[in-house]
Amino acid sequence: MKWLIGRIHKTVVFERRVRVLADKLQRLIPPGAHVLDVGTGDGQLAKMIGEKSKSSVEGLEVLIRPKTHIQVTLFDGTKIPKKAKSFDLVSFVDVLHHVEDPVALLAEAARVARKAVVIKDHLCETALDRTTLRMMDLIGNAPHGVALPYNYASYSTWMKWFDEAGLEVDILDTDVPLYAFPLSAVFGRNLHFVASLRPSR
Repeated sequence: MKWLIGRIHKTVVFERRVRVLADKLQRLIPPGAHVLDVGTGDGQLAKMIGEKSKSSVEGLEVLIRPKTHIQVTLFDGTKIPKKAKSFDLVSFVDVLHHVEDPVALLAEAARVARKAVVIKDHLCETALDRTTLRMMDLIGNAPHGVALPYNYASYSTWMKWFDEAGLEVDILDTDVPLYAFPLSAVFGRNLHFVASLRPSR
């Protein structure tokens, strides 16, 4: 059963997710940018975004997989081991709800990024949202040994975190069509957002 769920997730969800996110996120990255993708996984999505935006992308990860599609550096999940303003952009794709202190990691991104911090994550406003997101996380991430603290946030909490981390919102878009109908009726519902933020200090 576990194998079957994983197979369905890969063919029905994962491949579409990668395509949609690569298209959506590359629009937030100027051509030629030097990007640091934090929590990159195997780097497949980061590589596609780099190719689409004609940018160079490096990855950071707490667990480096045996095979990666881009150069990946190990880090402790808290402190980004890069100099201040050493990248044009820092990106997080479905990473921040996996960490215990999102504000600290966002502040690190604000320190390292010269121009912007780009995020894809979730909005959680209701108990139904939380239940749905937990199920999505369990199916998509548990097989890879990813930590699952289920640290989902509402819109108002995200705004508070951004302010505390020294980031100002330039773009926040909840039109992220990761799923085709009828899955979109359950797993869409404005649960996802992409954002581009500007370091304010």
